[in-house]
Amino acid sequence: MDFSNIDWADIGQATIDTLTMTGVSLVFTILLGLPLGVLLFLTGRGQLLEQRGVYAVLSLVVNVLRSLPFIILLIVMIPVTLALVGTSLGVEGTIPPLVVGTTPFFARLVENVLREVDRGVIEACQAMGAKTRQIVLNALLPEALPGLLAAATVTTIALVSYAAMSGVVGGGGLGDLALRYGYQRFQTDVMIVTVSILVVLVQLLQVCGDRLVRHFTRR
Repeated sequence: MDFSNIDWADIGQATIDTLTMTGVSLVFTILLGLPLGVLLFLTGRGQLLEQRGVYAVLSLVVNVLRSLPFIILLIVMIPVTLALVGTSLGVEGTIPPLVVGTTPFFARLVENVLREVDRGVIEACQAMGAKTRQIVLNALLPEALPGLLAAATVTTIALVSYAAMSGVVGGGGLGDLALRYGYQRFQTDVMIVTVSILVVLVQLLQVCGDRLVRHFTRR
């Protein structure tokens, strides 16, 4: 295989674009998904703020958004993306659908992680007169931190996959490069390089995430 015809500047820029899309989207996903996941947990059956109606509505919204294939979400969200950032192309145009696609996914993971926290921790806080906000901030989230980091790692890897998929609608990044050169122009060398970078990127994210989880896990 001859890699001499590859424009490495384009590869570098596409890699930076993918990292930018993933990083910015991850920040917004955590900012939106973490409170949503906590709210899902608190309003669930037998929890501190049990509200079956609220939980049913939130759960329905989360399930509907999670059931949409991301490629369809990209297309459906074009008018919203245009209104938010002024374009549906490139890095800017990809971030809104990435956030909408992964926020409900992360929220559900957060809810499941919080359910795994020992019920005795909550009861001990209640016995000491702690309010719901104090229980969440000072007991639930710190206790669930390793699980939340693992959830964030899984979500980040999903973001990399979604960011690559956005190349189908001109989203930029490695996916866009692989599609335009590797698929449409039959440049197999570009396809191999872009796929290899994505594989390495996912491996690095998983390793870093696993190390953070081990670091914060109480033994």
